[in-house]
Amino acid sequence: MATLQDVNIAILAVDGFEQVELTGPRHRLHEEGARTVLVSARTDPIQGFHHDKPGDRFPVDLTFLQAASEPEVFDALLLPGGVVNADEIRMQPKAQELVRACFDAGKPVAVICHGAWLLISAGVVKGRKMTSWPSLQDDLRNAGVEWVDEEAVVDGVLVSSRKPDDIPAFNEAFIGVLRKAVEGRDRK
Repeated sequence: MATLQDVNIAILAVDGFEQVELTGPRHRLHEEGARTVLVSARTDPIQGFHHDKPGDRFPVDLTFLQAASEPEVFDALLLPGGVVNADEIRMQPKAQELVRACFDAGKPVAVICHGAWLLISAGVVKGRKMTSWPSLQDDLRNAGVEWVDEEAVVDGVLVSSRKPDDIPAFNEAFIGVLRKAVEGRDRK
């Protein structure tokens, strides 16, 4: 089984992200030996939320501008949800650019809940099979997605999930996709 020891994952978020959708997957990725880098619009700490209540603040490692200038340093992307986060981040051109670069390079991308809005705005979901928070299904269908109501959906290197309750299934699906990507990279 492939190790995730040398895997670098960019986590894209701004203020208003659903905290458990960042911390749950990040913790599980760290257990597997992966490294994570928190990427945001500014270098100021960003505010997590527990649904509609403020949670913790998290230090930012890089800006979208910095990360988009060197997308090759990342092996994968993780996009947590949260309505406020997802609505703001989709309007960030450099976040969209980073997403497109990762899709173009065939790198794994994992998205949960409302995080799919960024993928829609980046124009990378047409023809994909995905899930999301139920209120996004019309947006995804209108963007050309086959939307399904499942805990975790894997479509190639894209992993999507609906909500915080699905995080265990989401984590395992994402780790499975990452392991396959590492095995493919190591065979080259």
